[in-house]
Amino acid sequence: MCHVIVTCRSMLWTLLSIVVAFSELITFMSPDWLLGPPHSDSEVNGAGVDSGEYRPSLGLYSRCLRVVGVSCGPYAGTFGEVASGFWQAAMLFLAAGTLVLGLVACISIFSLCFQSILKKSIFNICGLLQAIAGLLLMVGLMLYPAGWGSPKVIGYCGAEAAPFRPANCSLGWAFYAAIGGTLATFLCAVLSAQAEIATSSDKVQEEIEEGKSLICLF
Repeated sequence: MCHVIVTCRSMLWTLLSIVVAFSELITFMSPDWLLGPPHSDSEVNGAGVDSGEYRPSLGLYSRCLRVVGVSCGPYAGTFGEVASGFWQAAMLFLAAGTLVLGLVACISIFSLCFQSILKKSIFNICGLLQAIAGLLLMVGLMLYPAGWGSPKVIGYCGAEAAPFRPANCSLGWAFYAAIGGTLATFLCAVLSAQAEIATSSDKVQEEIEEGKSLICLF
């Protein structure tokens, strides 16, 4: 019989797991990892009229430039065209971590009804997967700055760009969001243990013995 068990800690873990998975996916696809130095519109349209400044941005495989309007899209048609080998490796680690987080997010929804898989706690399994995902993301984030010496980055940030030195560029929101998502991933791993404790408490067992199929403890 399926028992739907909802507690504050299990619900918090489920919601945070979903949010973290979506945030890492969005940051992975974002072009706003590196922001180039400011350019005036007059430099682009050649009309001599400066209508404002903009900053070109460069992501793992995409970029944003202003030609007539803002043009955003992938600069790499294939995986081999990604700016550097370090970024290729970073993408693999980040993609693997994000994929694991997406899997856990899906499982977390079913954890409201099923608390075990093959007699193993679903929360403990997911917590372990989230810890692994966090390590994958962390490795990807450490590899990313090593690719700042690539010709693509030099074209955006200037000749002084080098590994771990972005020269005239600055870090965009996507990089900081990825770091925040990684920290939140480890937090989810910790919360999974609390969710397990909350859903297997004596009070929950009493509710089950009373024959209730929907158990809400706040």
